[in-house]
Amino acid sequence: MTDETQKKPGRMWRRWIWFGVPIGGAAVAFIVGIVFWGGFNTAMEATNTKEFCISCHEMRDNVFLEYEHTIHHENRSGVQATCSDCHVPDPWIHKMVRKVKASKELLGWATGKIDTPEKFEAHRLTMARNVWETMKQTDSRECRNCHTLESMNPRFQAPRARQQHLTAMETGQTCIDCHKGIAHKDVRNLLPEDELEALEAPNPAHIKEVPTSFTDGLAYIQKIEAEEAERAAAAAKAAEEAVEARIASAVDRAMAEAEGTSEAAAGDGPGRAIDWSAIPVVKVGLFYPGQASWEWVLNGKTHGGARAFTKGGDNCSVCHSKETPAMGARIVSGETAETTPIPGKRGAVELDVQAAHDGEMLYLRMTWKDTPHVPVPFIEGGKMDPDNKVKLAMMVMGDGVEHGEQAGCWASCHIDSRTMPNTPESTDDLDERLGGHGYVQKYIPESRTEIELRGRNRPMGGWDMLQSEDDLAAFLENGTFMDLTRVDATGAPQRGYLLESRHEDAGHPVEAQATLDGDTWTMVIARPLAATGPGEIAIEPGKVYTVGFALHDDHSAARFHHVSLDLRLALDDASVELNATQP
Repeated sequence: MTDETQKKPGRMWRRWIWFGVPIGGAAVAFIVGIVFWGGFNTAMEATNTKEFCISCHEMRDNVFLEYEHTIHHENRSGVQATCSDCHVPDPWIHKMVRKVKASKELLGWATGKIDTPEKFEAHRLTMARNVWETMKQTDSRECRNCHTLESMNPRFQAPRARQQHLTAMETGQTCIDCHKGIAHKDVRNLLPEDELEALEAPNPAHIKEVPTSFTDGLAYIQKIEAEEAERAAAAAKAAEEAVEARIASAVDRAMAEAEGTSEAAAGDGPGRAIDWSAIPVVKVGLFYPGQASWEWVLNGKTHGGARAFTKGGDNCSVCHSKETPAMGARIVSGETAETTPIPGKRGAVELDVQAAHDGEMLYLRMTWKDTPHVPVPFIEGGKMDPDNKVKLAMMVMGDGVEHGEQAGCWASCHIDSRTMPNTPESTDDLDERLGGHGYVQKYIPESRTEIELRGRNRPMGGWDMLQSEDDLAAFLENGTFMDLTRVDATGAPQRGYLLESRHEDAGHPVEAQATLDGDTWTMVIARPLAATGPGEIAIEPGKVYTVGFALHDDHSAARFHHVSLDLRLALDDASVELNATQP
């Protein structure tokens, strides 16, 4: 055997050492890595299942019971969002960070920190706050696993949802700002007001460009709704013309039978020269507001739209104009903003309004359906105002009324007015300055030096924080008040204004008429376009005025009425809701 032959095994061994071991080791490491990663990933995914999340009674007996009957668990599409979809990030790095943080939660579980319903409730706000803050920081990242504002189609959304989502994209709002409590018990109202306002403030970093698909869908559905409204208006006009013809025929017969009275009858009533059949009918939704006061509207805890109203500058009608029946139904039932519901009271009324002018006078014609009497259980006799079956009022906003253009007459409704939650036990010290009624009437915010909105240092409201007499006189001189016209069932008009209280002056020129034909009320008001005295607002060409209506029907009084949202009134201006035209 040669030396060369003897050296070959050594060379082969060296080759194995240099090449085989590393390759083999790499292969083994690769296989081990796959096994490890597979096991690790399997374990990770196992901890993301609903079964794992509710394997402890703390979750199963509390938040799961709340979640299982929500839309994320049961819905028409059959798509279910489980715990991890909302609470575990999808990106790997963020998921690992969340899993590490979860170890602290395991410690709390092991020590029994939330192992009873009482302990769970005691810590619920802290747990919810942590989730809210995380979602706020990440622009509701986990919500966007399934939902994105950019892919939403406003064609299939309610009017308020369309507006809120559009506002969210334009201002930097995020899902969790509005949708707290979507899957679990809502404890949003337990947050201090300042913390809540800061948490839900728009974040400019979250502003998004409104996609064309959204604006196209919005334009499409608005066009469809406008066409439907036109068809409904045409049908209503045809029905009204039929009623008018029947009434006219009856009047003609009566006049023919009443010898010598035909000329006087023909000249009766305001608006007698107006051909109402030629004036468009505007349908105005009135709804029952309950105890939803000005302070309620501006408080983010009670009114979810407070942020959009105060920060975004939205009008009440932007979000609510097409849902007045639904709002009225909720409030009148006692579901929200009402502690003393009246069983059987209707939640909404549709008011048909026509507006015209002749260059000197403004004419308004309003019709609505009467309602069967519903006795008020907490009033002796069941009627709050036995002498007046109905009263209809219209208010015109003056200059400088805080949020008046956005809210209409709502700015005069306060939590400490008569029959409201914070009405004072006695007004003796200021009763003379408040009109001598013994209670607080409506007032505008400017008439008070301060109005408490949150009830921190004093009760909410500001009834006793009156401005000086000189300041109030200056407001009246400058037009900072609400022009008020009210008509009762007899057709008797009252003209006045709202400032620190309600002022009435029967001497102001205004004509009115009220009739009940079958189940339909009709009221006609005629008032000068010009201002003829203090507390009156002139209606001038080229200007737009914010107005609101309030209907006290079925002998109701105080806050137990139906009200409209903000509306615009102008002369010969087709861009506003109430366009007073010349026949």
